Parts: sequence; C-alpha cells; structure tokens
Amino acid sequence: MANTVEKTRKQIAKKKGGSIDALHENSRNAKRLHYAQHRDERLQKIARARGKRDQPLLQRVSHFRDIVKDGGYKALSLEEVHAKINDYVHEYDEEYEEVKKARRSGRPASTREDLVRMKIAALTKEQKDGFYMPDLTIEKNVQLLERWEGEWAYLTNLAWVKVMGSGTVKPASFPPHLS
Repeated sequence: MANTVEKTRKQIAKKKGGSIDALHENSRNAKRLHYAQHRDERLQKIARARGKRDQPLLQRVSHFRDIVKDGGYKALSLEEVHAKINDYVHEYDEEYEEVKKARRSGRPASTREDLVRMKIAALTKEQKDGFYMPDLTIEKNVQLLERWEGEWAYLTNLAWVKVMGSGTVKPASFPPHLS
C-alpha cells in the first residue's frame, strides 16, 4: 500500500553510500524518514476508515448480485425488485426477535439488540425515502453486475437508482451522497 518509507530509505541509502544506520537523531534525513513513516501511517488509517464506510454498500451489492445470480442473471420486474428490497430490509427481523427473547424481562436491551434495532429502523426509513441500489430492471446492468468481482471502482460502471416506497424509481449517481 503506502511505501513512502521504503522509497525515502532507498534514496537516503543511495546518497549515504548504502548505510542509513549512521544517521544522527535530529538530522534532516532522520526527519525525512520520520515524516515518511508518519505519512504512511496516516494513509493507512484513512484507507481503513474508507473501507469501513464502504463495506455496507459492498455487502448490499453482493446481496443483490446473489439474487440475480439465483435468477440466472436476468433483469427483474419492478414488482420483483420491490419484493427483494422488502426481503433485504426485513432480513434482520428474525435475529432481532431472537435477541429480544433471550433477554430476561425487566432487563435493559443489550448492545446487540440496540444495534440490530437501529439497523432495521435505518433500512425501513431508507426503503420509504428511497432505497439506493444498482438498477436490476436493465439487462445490460445485470450483465455488468455478473462480472463484478468485489472491487469498489467497478461499481461506477453500473447504473444506480433510488427505488422509492411509493413505487417510483429515480436515477441516482455513484458514489452515494449519504448524509
């Protein structure tokens, strides 16, 4: 991934005749190495945060890819899309009921129960306001989804839509502008 330290170390070693062990603690070259290491750590931290933020959308695309895979990579009708969205929104209901039943009466909700309830509430709200997903009603888009291998950059090739709870479909852009 980030390899600024290795490049800097190589440049300093070339300049110093192959030895970077004899650097003074506060020398310019030592500061260059320190800055390069700090930069690499910062870039790795940003990449981890981006990956964590993008993971739910990747899981969503993977879920809908599996759905069209089971259907032989054929485009779906709008009614089928609404049914699949409803299934996706309510897939955590069973887990929520299990966690709720496991809790003794009179006890506060567990952290897991709260997280699942918040996830269900967020998905339900998104379903009502406009569910963001790849357009599965277009054959070409379904074929593009078939070739997807899990890469974030490839998702820009797909046509995206927001399927409203009222039954209408609005075109959307990728990446989503989630607030």
